[in-house]
Amino acid sequence: MQMKPQRNPALAAVLAAAIAAAIPQAARAADAPAARAADAKDCPNDGVVRFGVEPFDTSAKLVPIYDHIGKLLGEKIGCQVKVYIATNYNAEIEAMRNGKLEIGEFGPLGYVLAHQVAKAQAVAAFSSKDGKPDTYWASLVTYPGSGIKTVAEIRGHSFAFSDPASTSGHLFPAYGLRKAGINPDKDIKALYAGSHTASYEALYNHKVDAGELNSEQLQSATQRGHYKDGDLIFLWKSDPIPTDPITVRGDLSEPFKDRVTKALQTLDLSTLPEADRKIMGLGGARFVPQTDAAYDGVRDLVKTLHIDLDKLS
Repeated sequence: MQMKPQRNPALAAVLAAAIAAAIPQAARAADAPAARAADAKDCPNDGVVRFGVEPFDTSAKLVPIYDHIGKLLGEKIGCQVKVYIATNYNAEIEAMRNGKLEIGEFGPLGYVLAHQVAKAQAVAAFSSKDGKPDTYWASLVTYPGSGIKTVAEIRGHSFAFSDPASTSGHLFPAYGLRKAGINPDKDIKALYAGSHTASYEALYNHKVDAGELNSEQLQSATQRGHYKDGDLIFLWKSDPIPTDPITVRGDLSEPFKDRVTKALQTLDLSTLPEADRKIMGLGGARFVPQTDAAYDGVRDLVKTLHIDLDKLS
């Protein structure tokens, strides 16, 4: 796998690729009573609602899962829901900024940026087993035999991040490095693999000496037989992070936005196969309400690390 640093992806340049490369197989609303009863004028884009998803795992894993979610949502709102797996984090943000998406799932850092530049409004999130918005964690890891035993010893080594706009793939790992006195922009050989799966595979195959790993990717790697206890050494782990918000674009008509919000906040995901829920690391089986304020901690960390959100876009 060949990786190139991608510290400042150009949004305009990747938008067309994101939409053109989107998975052609889209979730279609079932012929349910709600769908039949809805007037076409109540749905945008001639009855089509576009739902963007960040590429936090491979498309092969994400497509069937989100096709299923899109179908469930379409049944509730009475519109056809087309799901697009973005080519990278910023492509999805740019798509919403340009009115190409009505709904989007963003990582927490991506959401902070999307809220700032693309009118994204957090309304829902995956639930935990106790019915509250779920959380996950980020970590710094290496492999046995790398010679690295502490975070401080990562200095001077190659390190795989996922994407500059990723919360657990960049923001929190950078924070963990800085706590150990390492400047992630100068003191390591940083590579941006483009996704959590790509950065994990780089580490798993010893293409880099250390890297980021979040709990969701760990669950996915375990499911596909690419991880067992002892394969990696955990050097640092973050506090719990709120999971990806499901957002609606803020400039949609209020009646439609309210309808979508209510549907998302009560969407039952229990019909998702158990294997799919494990791949995604889901604690519960539904969406629950989420608020913008839940991501204030991410905003504070952005300020602490002096990260310029404009440079991420």
